[in-house]
Amino acid sequence: MRWVLAILILTLTGSAGAETFPGRPIKLVVPWPPGGSVDITARLIVESLSDRLGVRVFIDNQTGANGAVGMQLAARAAADGYTIVLNTLPLVTNQYTMTNVGYDEARDFVPIGLVGTSPHTLVVPSRMPAKNLAELIALARARPGKLTYSSAGVGTTFHLCGELFKEASGTDILHIPYRGGGPALQDAVGGQVDMSFPILSAALPFVKAGTLRALAVTSTERSALMPDVPTMREGGLKDFQFTQWTALLAPAGTPADRVERLNAALVATLGSKEVLDKFQANALAPFVTTPDEARKFLAGESDRLGKLIKERGITSE
Repeated sequence: MRWVLAILILTLTGSAGAETFPGRPIKLVVPWPPGGSVDITARLIVESLSDRLGVRVFIDNQTGANGAVGMQLAARAAADGYTIVLNTLPLVTNQYTMTNVGYDEARDFVPIGLVGTSPHTLVVPSRMPAKNLAELIALARARPGKLTYSSAGVGTTFHLCGELFKEASGTDILHIPYRGGGPALQDAVGGQVDMSFPILSAALPFVKAGTLRALAVTSTERSALMPDVPTMREGGLKDFQFTQWTALLAPAGTPADRVERLNAALVATLGSKEVLDKFQANALAPFVTTPDEARKFLAGESDRLGKLIKERGITSE
């Protein structure tokens, strides 16, 4: 009888232990500065995640090396579900643009799920003579190597979008890298560069103010925030598609049941009206996936963008 009772106690104790996660606050590493697009996305979901997990989820900005510093710290964290990380395209592209990136996305992390997507937009100074995408492409082809575009830095989404545009349009446009999206946009406003490819939410205030003109968005459908601006495909680049996505990950080795618990909280968060309204106001669309679907998506993006980086000879060193 005693051994039956002992087994019952152990079983109940084990079950209770399995149900206690999370039992303390969770750190959400954001490998970018406050105010950037990834940080904004984190702040849009963190309150809802906290409510659904029953513990505080707090943001820890760890910046440097195009997101690599924060990723390295997250990779070395205990694989217990109490440290998670949110990142965008450099998660998979740093390995192609940097010699010593310090982490391996596929080896060192397990995806929890994708979070959201946002289009970029092609903007030009308001005094640019080209009034639409076809006119800009014609101008660039007539002046190879003379027009310029600004980016937030080598290997950033601005840069990759610009290079994809050059490839798709058959143009030769000079890349001018800046230290951040703000300076890149300011010089586009001032006419020091001829165009830029910012994320839509960053471009929107300038477009509304009339200091920048939006010629196209990079998603497959028009944005509700700029319904009069055509897509790249409508402008003649039939296969063009480029969006900035965000993915939530945990260190490799995190128990599968904890990953599933985190995914369930994320899915519920992305389905809540409050978060959906916040996303829409920031030109974001929810991207709901299982952990396995996220893994397959990231592998596909790594292959696609890695090919572009190698073909264009992009390096940050």
